[in-house]
Amino acid sequence: MSKTEAIAKLVPVFRHYGYEGATVSRLSQATGLGKASLYHYFPKGKSEMAAAVLEYVERRFAQTVIAPLHSPGDPQHRLQSMCQSLSEFYNSGREACLLSILSHGEANTLFHQAIQTALTTWIEAIAQVLQEANCDRELAWERAEDAAIQIQGALILARVLDRTEPFQRIIAYLPRKLLASASSSV
Repeated sequence: MSKTEAIAKLVPVFRHYGYEGATVSRLSQATGLGKASLYHYFPKGKSEMAAAVLEYVERRFAQTVIAPLHSPGDPQHRLQSMCQSLSEFYNSGREACLLSILSHGEANTLFHQAIQTALTTWIEAIAQVLQEANCDRELAWERAEDAAIQIQGALILARVLDRTEPFQRIIAYLPRKLLASASSSV
């Protein structure tokens, strides 16, 4: 098994148990690697594993969710593409957000800057699309933050209620809502 394959198998453990609950035993079981093999790939232990998982997820998020925002095309299409990618990325709301999970406890101390950078990058990309749709800069930033809040809140609600409808509803109407806000700001 390659290191990248091992990292992909570690993601669900951190998503499900968080940093504190992702014991080396659980991580070993998830990958099928013995503890010695895990430490071969990650000599600094669990913190290095979590950092690798965070980097892996951030890279996938940038490639699948943020990339459509930077692609050519009209703003509505780009926002719809982002939302479709979000739905796929979070398995229609069935998967928890790793950034949210790693923003608690000891993990927050270890990964706060990386999580802050990842969220800021996403919010900036949404705001840029809204500015291209004639939304003024300040309102575009507020609406982009509101989008992140709604998506993150919907993911939490979907997990707590064990229903994906709140997430799917947000994903379905978010592009229209963001652009309605943009066109009314001119």
